[in-house]
Amino acid sequence: MNNLSVNHLTGIRDLTREDIELIFKTADSFKEVINRPIKKVPSLRDITIANLFFENSTRTRLSFELAEKRLSADVVNFSASSSSVKKGETLIDTVNNILSMKVDMVVMRHPNPGAAKFLSERVNARVVNAGDGTHEHPTQALLDAFSIREKLGSVEGKKVVIVGDILHSRVALSNIYCLQKLGAEVMVCGPTTLIPKYIHELGVLVEHNLRKALEWCDVANMLRIQLERQDIKFFPSLREYSMQFGLTKEILDSLSKKIIVMHPGPINRGVEITSDVADSDQSIILDQVENGVAVRMAVIYLLASKIGR
Repeated sequence: MNNLSVNHLTGIRDLTREDIELIFKTADSFKEVINRPIKKVPSLRDITIANLFFENSTRTRLSFELAEKRLSADVVNFSASSSSVKKGETLIDTVNNILSMKVDMVVMRHPNPGAAKFLSERVNARVVNAGDGTHEHPTQALLDAFSIREKLGSVEGKKVVIVGDILHSRVALSNIYCLQKLGAEVMVCGPTTLIPKYIHELGVLVEHNLRKALEWCDVANMLRIQLERQDIKFFPSLREYSMQFGLTKEILDSLSKKIIVMHPGPINRGVEITSDVADSDQSIILDQVENGVAVRMAVIYLLASKIGR
């Protein structure tokens, strides 16, 4: 199969395992490209992509922008904080104005869950979800799984624990869907207040003791505490959270086996992980950043091949 089964990437839930494997195979070849002296390919020279960020993001936006430029696409950046959206313009009006400038693809981050899907059903362009509220963040899950595959040879049969603020995390939800589709076992770990009540329905294990979770897993994906999404206090203090759920070098070294440590960033050093863990040889955090560009190149390239069909 050389084609994705979807016309848009609005969530991992819509992808098949074959789609994910095709994205990975394509990302493998793009990873070679970005490690060459000349890091560009002319694949999307005639394609115009608009990056619409209705929510602040530095790393994801830069990663997408770099991916688009590596593929030689024309790139338009749009930041809602400085736009007419502030003056009451609707999402559809904003996007239609941009599409009337003949844009082929829209990469969008939006605070409302479902915004990317809503958009994909109403505009004549390919849509990539760069994060919609607390719902999904598909490219992050893809690059996380790609990084595990790169480090351990495959995702199938691996045990992955996602630690932290599961309740407010779109990364957690997309990761659960992606890892399960690839045959991994998934556990979530965190304070009871930050674990959604329905999580069992997704077929994941739940653990509230960090050490037990770490002894179980092959890979620990440490999420940051999303204070900006929390309108009430879910735990007494950050200090207390880090004492119970923060990963230190001491804990890492005391485990009965070597595990891999991941983090989608940005890291709150000293809260969910200490600096010596983030910078240790068991951390693949910088690999995740590099792989993010290759995976996003693959997604954009594969969706662009469906334009005009």
